[in-house]
Amino acid sequence: MNIGLAIVLVIIGLLIGLVGGFYGARAYMKKYFQDNPPVNEDMIVAMMSQMGQKPSAKKVNQVMNMMKHQQKAK
Repeated sequence: MNIGLAIVLVIIGLLIGLVGGFYGARAYMKKYFQDNPPVNEDMIVAMMSQMGQKPSAKKVNQVMNMMKHQQKAK
């Protein structure tokens, strides 16, 4: 086999792999965020209400900050 042809085929294979990997990862992340939406302030307010707490803006902000710090630590 010609060495030039082998190099071209390897480069084409890498490009196809990169494009396929990009779109595969993109589709996976879209599905993941549909199934597991990120927590927002409305969810925290609803959760606190269900637990019998009165959700004030200060408490909601404290919980959001705690969650952000825990995610950064991972």
